[in-house]
Amino acid sequence: MKVILTLVALCSLSASCVSQEYAKDRTIGKLEVAATLTGAMPTGVTVSNDGRIFINYPQWGDNPAFTVGEVVNGKEVPYPDAEINRIDLKNQVDHLVSVQSVVVDTSGKRLWMLDTGISPLAPMTYGGPKLIAVDLATNKVVKKIVFPADVALPNTYLNDIRFDLKRGKEGMAFITDSGAYGIIVVDLATGKSWRRLEHHPSTHPEDGFIPVVEGKILEQYLPGPSKYLSIGSDGIAISPDHKWLYYCALSGRHLYRVSIDALADPNHSEEEVAKTVENLGEKGGFGDGMESDAEGRVYYGDCENNSIHRRLPNGNLETIAHDPRILWPDTLSFAEDGYLYFTSNQIERQGSFYPDHSDHRTKPYYVYKVKTDGHRIDQ
Repeated sequence: MKVILTLVALCSLSASCVSQEYAKDRTIGKLEVAATLTGAMPTGVTVSNDGRIFINYPQWGDNPAFTVGEVVNGKEVPYPDAEINRIDLKNQVDHLVSVQSVVVDTSGKRLWMLDTGISPLAPMTYGGPKLIAVDLATNKVVKKIVFPADVALPNTYLNDIRFDLKRGKEGMAFITDSGAYGIIVVDLATGKSWRRLEHHPSTHPEDGFIPVVEGKILEQYLPGPSKYLSIGSDGIAISPDHKWLYYCALSGRHLYRVSIDALADPNHSEEEVAKTVENLGEKGGFGDGMESDAEGRVYYGDCENNSIHRRLPNGNLETIAHDPRILWPDTLSFAEDGYLYFTSNQIERQGSFYPDHSDHRTKPYYVYKVKTDGHRIDQ
């Protein structure tokens, strides 16, 4: 009888163990789906003051039907029209080639499209790397700035952009160059541009950097021996007082800032600009997308930990979102209502990160948003 009771007890205990839920990673924040994308892999997202969502799709092997789009009634359509999205390598000034970033500036009136000018069909040439502004009220192009060969170098990759519209006649733009490294400064009134911090270690991949995403050491399997991801200055954000530009290398875990007064003055020497660079320390993981709010906090994606963090003015760090669905959080964008938008594009699952070049990405791609207590920076 004792034996039977013991067996019953063991069976009950076993059943209890089987049904018990194991401890698991906890989520932080509440993700909301802002858009579901069924086409090519996106990188950037931006939101107008009235809630219009714009996306960009670079030429990264997915053969996108258009490189800039707007989400209209849940569907992606070319923006501002199909014609400008038609690749024309003989007339690149008037046609988009491969847009890496779209940003609604702090006036809320214009959408800027940052074109890398890089196509799988031909080498980068003058007219490809450029910056184009579209008036959101009319959906018409109102400005084109083409970068000269001494600014957009042969190995330049124009990545992300931020604006200071209070400086100069029409404002200035600041662009990270992930390929040739450095920061590009643009006078929006004259179209003149110049390079900064090209040789400074803050814009270069960090020495000894080994990325880990989804528990996997991230190596690229390109022609030749495999290598760790090595990309320079990428994420970028601006302080609400327009005094500091924050930036980071993708292949690194440190956050930096530099004086905008120094960057924006073409008469400053490189040494003078470099003296204003500050290393703000580790930021909790590597990532590319960055943003800032009117309260002086800097937001950034963490690809290693499926998270979005922010740095407070006192230097403390907070996690505002952590979720297994955050698969390579890319461009971050503040909306007028305090939501922070970002793309989750699964870059780490591309074929180039696998020895057999198999593609592990899963469609659809998502644009998520998370509610914050921050406010968008005005002019």
